[in-house]
Amino acid sequence: MKTLGNAPGPSQRQAVLIAVFLALLLACPASEADAVRIKDIASFSGVRDNQLVGYGLVVGLSGTGDKKDSAFTMRSMVNMLEKMGVQVDLKQMKPKNVASVMVTARMPVSAKPGSRLDVTVSSLGDSTSLVGGVLIQTPLKGVDGKIYALAQGALAVGGFTVGGNQAQAQKNITTVAQVPGGGIVEKAVPFEFNSMDHLTLSLHAPDFSTTNQVVERINAALGGNFAAAQDAGSVRMEIPGDFRGNIVPLMASLENIEIVPDSAAKVVVDEKTGTIILGREVRITRVAVAHGNLQVMVQENLNVSQPSMFGGGSTVVTPSTDLASREEERRLNILEGATLQELVDGLNSVGATPRDLISILRAMKAAGALHAHLEVI
Repeated sequence: MKTLGNAPGPSQRQAVLIAVFLALLLACPASEADAVRIKDIASFSGVRDNQLVGYGLVVGLSGTGDKKDSAFTMRSMVNMLEKMGVQVDLKQMKPKNVASVMVTARMPVSAKPGSRLDVTVSSLGDSTSLVGGVLIQTPLKGVDGKIYALAQGALAVGGFTVGGNQAQAQKNITTVAQVPGGGIVEKAVPFEFNSMDHLTLSLHAPDFSTTNQVVERINAALGGNFAAAQDAGSVRMEIPGDFRGNIVPLMASLENIEIVPDSAAKVVVDEKTGTIILGREVRITRVAVAHGNLQVMVQENLNVSQPSMFGGGSTVVTPSTDLASREEERRLNILEGATLQELVDGLNSVGATPRDLISILRAMKAAGALHAHLEVI
């Protein structure tokens, strides 16, 4: 007779598989210190937020609401009051304590009816401040036009605005506010996570080398060919049979696998602020660089010739221009960067400012000495 009492159940088998899975992860550590987890560089299909938006009114403002010229605010007030059974005259409305706002929120796919959401409220009209206001119940709709949540509550504004006739002081933006936990989910997004038979991982920064690492580490941890790369930015993974109907433990283990992300060499330049970011894979072929600043100064002067009191002459104004130039003398410097540190040391030896370095990097790229993609933002 067979004894069924000692046979491992589905939950026991999953526990054993997860223990083996974690042991394999520990036995195959990342080779470099800059390894990151899969959860930090990729997202799983279906596990996403849904954006909600709505139009509403904020009341209780201390004279900082929309002006009477805001026709949509006036009409919204009339419609709201009429729905409450209050008959009003549009011409007698004074909306200085009311502001029209757009209300936005992000609803996770796992949110269920009754879950709380943080809500952002942004002024739509010419209101000067939302400090002290209260958001009236506002329906929040998804991209399909259906209502998924309701928002209401007192606003939290991270700033202030005070002033008089001749001066004004302001800290931060007072026309955008938050309602922490002000949204209540009324309808969940239909999504059955545990019913899926496969998963798709989407990398935030597509790269063939990184994607191949993800596939190899997942297959090594699961002990089979469960994952396969679809392209440079996505990996399709079949759900092992023992985890069908209970994917959460598998996901908790997968997202903690560590890999070393790879990326193409890139130099990012922000000319507005003079910021330069160099990737670790940026290299420079041996090249000689000389860079000097040229300063040209132009000054306009007006020379006034004033005749003597009894000379009988007239005052004459003669313009003159003073022009001067100064150019810094810089010697040739040989730059070569096999590593990022050597590259930085070489650029620093030129003695140029960050804005000068932008010109140098552009010239190097044009000369074919900079082996990286130069991106200007």
